[in-house]
Amino acid sequence: MIDVRRSADRYEGGDPDAGITTRHAFSFGSSYDPDNLRFGPVLACNEETLAPGAGFAEHPHSHTEIVTWVVEGELTHRDSTGTSSLVRPGDVQHLGAGSGARHVERNDGPAPLRFVQMWLAPLTTGGDPSYELVREIAEDEPYELPAAGAVLHVRRPGGGERIAVPAAERVYLHVVSGDLRLGGQELGPGDSARITGEQHLELVAAAPGEVLIWELP
Repeated sequence: MIDVRRSADRYEGGDPDAGITTRHAFSFGSSYDPDNLRFGPVLACNEETLAPGAGFAEHPHSHTEIVTWVVEGELTHRDSTGTSSLVRPGDVQHLGAGSGARHVERNDGPAPLRFVQMWLAPLTTGGDPSYELVREIAEDEPYELPAAGAVLHVRRPGGGERIAVPAAERVYLHVVSGDLRLGGQELGPGDSARITGEQHLELVAAAPGEVLIWELP
């Protein structure tokens, strides 16, 4: 089954007056939808835009694996593991909240910041918080997230290129940019697909783009 969700159907969130715009793919906060709580271990896929100087003050998380992909700009990150870092386009950041962690996310740069943040439920709750930052991950370098039993593939197809979709029990696909075709359906920026029990699927790129593909249990 291929369940396509459109960018226009995302829930609006954030705090526009504070320079924060958020668009949620799943039920989140005041945008509660009992029929859209998760897909496998995926709990959230948020498109975030922060104006220069804007950001999220220190706040807590627990029992969540948080993976961040910067699209444009630089993300300033600080957390209770003692980590302070700048996350740039091409980097994969992972904060494992464990039994409890706190972090700050800000745009301290002069240009707008755009990023995609995905939350996954761990296979086992609790434990100590952890942090990892992979710089400029290569397209042929899947990012493994054992805590959630998941693998992230970052693909940047050229026009006319075909991409094999992993033949996993579940696959979650998020289009960052470009125009793609999947199973006869057109996908554009911000669109996503929740794929269950499909084999031999291919993405076909009509134009150069970028797509995040989660291989899920």
